[in-house]
Amino acid sequence: MSADLTTTSAADLSRALQAGDLSSAEVTRAYLDRIAADDGELGAYLHVDAEAAVTSAEAVDAARAAGEELGPLAGVPLALKDVVVTAGVPTTSGSRILEGWRPPYDATLAAKLKAAGTVLLGKTNMDEFAMGSSTENSAYQVTRNPWDRDRIPGGSSGGSSAAVAGGLAPWSIGTDTGGSIRQPAALTGLVGHKPTYGSVSRYGLVAFSSSLDQAGPMARTVLDAALLHEAIAGHDAHDSTSIDCPVPVLAEAARRGAEGELAGLTVGVVRELGGEGHTDGYEDGVLDRFSAAVALLESMGAEVREVSCPAFDLALPAYYLIAPSEASSNLARFDGVRYGLRVGDDGSRDLDEVMALTREQGFGPEVKRRIILGTYALSAGYYDAYYGQAQKVRTLITRDFTSAWDDVDVLVSPTSPTVAWSIGARVDDPIAMYAADLCTLPASLAGVPAISVPCGLSEGLPVGFQIMAPALADDRCYRVAAALEAAQDAARGHRLLDELGAKENTAS
Repeated sequence: MSADLTTTSAADLSRALQAGDLSSAEVTRAYLDRIAADDGELGAYLHVDAEAAVTSAEAVDAARAAGEELGPLAGVPLALKDVVVTAGVPTTSGSRILEGWRPPYDATLAAKLKAAGTVLLGKTNMDEFAMGSSTENSAYQVTRNPWDRDRIPGGSSGGSSAAVAGGLAPWSIGTDTGGSIRQPAALTGLVGHKPTYGSVSRYGLVAFSSSLDQAGPMARTVLDAALLHEAIAGHDAHDSTSIDCPVPVLAEAARRGAEGELAGLTVGVVRELGGEGHTDGYEDGVLDRFSAAVALLESMGAEVREVSCPAFDLALPAYYLIAPSEASSNLARFDGVRYGLRVGDDGSRDLDEVMALTREQGFGPEVKRRIILGTYALSAGYYDAYYGQAQKVRTLITRDFTSAWDDVDVLVSPTSPTVAWSIGARVDDPIAMYAADLCTLPASLAGVPAISVPCGLSEGLPVGFQIMAPALADDRCYRVAAALEAAQDAARGHRLLDELGAKENTAS
């Protein structure tokens, strides 16, 4: 076991806790100390209650000492994106309009994690209402990338990604509407998985775009992500879009994948996502690392072929009509009447004025931009031309996926066209900001699972490799991701041995 508990994988922490080699209180205090030391600069957390975390950890330790049967996650600390409703814990969704709100209930996934015995370290920063790709749209603070603190950590789950990458949590929960788990995972060197739509309950997630939102794991290893995913997956009667199917066996798929055997697997490289003729906006270093990762898959026995998915070129404009349209409907509930911020209620104004003032002060610029865009797209005379057309494009994207599955088992692409950019570089250019999601949007629109796994560095910054699979084949994502992870670890080990051998020869 590492002397620094904050660098130990969640799976290893779980084993040590179950064996009695560590206490949950010991692990929790190690993370709280790290948060106290580093989060002032990183800005990963919006809320941390150290006393409550230690109390929860001590309760797990007492239950284990009493001989109670506990699950594998019991006692392992966790960070939650602040879009996940948690009973009695501030939940803001990164917005002033919910400042100070303490929900009276738990989201389904929060309840599952609580029942599993995880210890909540805190709630992480995010782009307001999950609208952004850099975590610069938070109403409270900017989160910084642990790899380079002058750069963004991705978004909208940038607080979750920075917490794990910076050693401030062993793993975390993010949400992904158009790439908000995968893109920040790629930019901070993590594993991040967007589950099949409907396979993880949305009940208790503050809604952005109801036909797209999904919660999922962010972790340092593929196995860690699989273990956390298994804990939150499953049918939920509270969610009308929840799929009634067995919880997938994901950790075992990751363990099998780590053996490195991919014979019989067919991998499709998506031409429209960084392939020949589609490289505008893609950095050379990203494409180089992606190509090297594809070659590694091929060396393990996978058959690689190029696949064309023409409708993927239309994913960006389609998404930025569908998601804002749904947001304009979902965010109408924030009216200054029932909960949250209430501005101008001094008796001199009518309800419409109070709502207008509340929304003016409570919503940030990006949220207002998307509400206006979505309301326009849904308005009379424009619905068919904009929202209706975007939904037709969504159908074409889904058909491209369906066609691809006839020939390949998984599709792959870079996760992000670029590495992390400098803080402030794109805040005044929404189109450039939206382009960060070029590779992640198709899987979101089709509802299929997709995972990002690190595939090396470009200019000293992490690059992500995206693996997409058919609906409900999340285990396939984990298998291939674990195989790539293991092959890269082995390659790094061989390089290190070669370097040590060269030094010894030089010394002799």
